[in-house]
Amino acid sequence: MLYDADFLTRLSTAVSALCPVWGVSAHANVRLLTISENATFLVHEETPDRKLIIRVHRPDYHSEAEILSELAWIEALRRDGVVPTPRPIPTGDGSLLQRFSDGETVRHAVAFEFMSGKEPDADLDLAKWYGALGEINARLHQHSRQWTHPDRFIRKTWNFDRILGDGAYWGDWRAALGLTPDGKKVLERTHALLEKQTRAYGYGADRFGLVHCDMRAANLLVEGDRLGVIDFDDCGLSWFTYDFAAAISFMEHEPFIPQLMAAWLEGYRRVAPLDPEHEAALPMFIMLRRMQLTAWIASHAETPTAQSMGTAYTDGTVALAERYLAKHG
Repeated sequence: MLYDADFLTRLSTAVSALCPVWGVSAHANVRLLTISENATFLVHEETPDRKLIIRVHRPDYHSEAEILSELAWIEALRRDGVVPTPRPIPTGDGSLLQRFSDGETVRHAVAFEFMSGKEPDADLDLAKWYGALGEINARLHQHSRQWTHPDRFIRKTWNFDRILGDGAYWGDWRAALGLTPDGKKVLERTHALLEKQTRAYGYGADRFGLVHCDMRAANLLVEGDRLGVIDFDDCGLSWFTYDFAAAISFMEHEPFIPQLMAAWLEGYRRVAPLDPEHEAALPMFIMLRRMQLTAWIASHAETPTAQSMGTAYTDGTVALAERYLAKHG
């Protein structure tokens, strides 16, 4: 249980102590916003009125070079007007990455400007925002293909082996909460099919490159007509159209997903062409992502997201896999 109450109290205290390096009082209000891979805090200084976001990284996930590479891409995307996303905030000496000790562990923290807005409402016109997201994805993918990476640019590669294989970053789906022997057989067959299909689809430059990889609704901020995108923490090398599968994380089973897919495709094609081969791969990536998240829930059982999903998500994954095998197996 990495994120227990004592641990979060220590992190909050450490964040308060770090605030002055970003020009904020150590007495500013510090409030935990989210816990996922990382712990994210909202810092609010009332006089003068200022807000910023401080993200404390989960240990043993990203190296310093990986974190700085993420921030370099964000700065390039902002500079080139690709996507509305918060600016990384440097300290007084220009550093973007801070370190602090938590016992014998060195932890990393970064700060971002505060972006107002709220998550798109699934009960309202969600398809509208996924159409806008398709446009953003198309611009981002165009930028990814053209951008020259700086020296020492390092991000994780999200290929089949790192998503579902023996080297999976987020654990083994076989440890899924409540997985029955019959369900395991279904997912074993699905695993084998997805491995075959992704290898046939391949890793060519027209389909595989630097992507956000986590544009789910929780990482979108709507205000007026603006759709902002946050949290590039999982950005890395993967299939371009995997971005849509990631965008519907934790709601792959919902009946409105075909409408979101149609809106995303329409938005994407307003900016750039999309080969029918890549569109046809979307169901494969949705199933791949669903199984990856099933593993994530098991390996991150201490997080609120995992606790809210529980065994029902595993059951839903098996049901989706049965339908996928019937149609694509």
